[in-house]
Amino acid sequence: MERLNSKLYLQNCYIMKENERLRKKAQLLNQENQALLSELKQKLSNGNPKTNATDNIPDLNLSSSSSQNPSSSSN
Repeated sequence: MERLNSKLYLQNCYIMKENERLRKKAQLLNQENQALLSELKQKLSNGNPKTNATDNIPDLNLSSSSSQNPSSSSN
């Protein structure tokens, strides 16, 4: 039983480590997306100031709230 617990503990540690790695990667991708969106909105507003082209571009923060507030994990 103790051997099984040790094995499960190690698997859990690996999963938590992988989860943290993926969370960091998701945050970096979100930052990159936000920068690209900002650049796109700026180019669209500079290209045709009479239309509100930026109104048609969704706010990525609304759909990625889970990556903005990562849950804390305990070891």
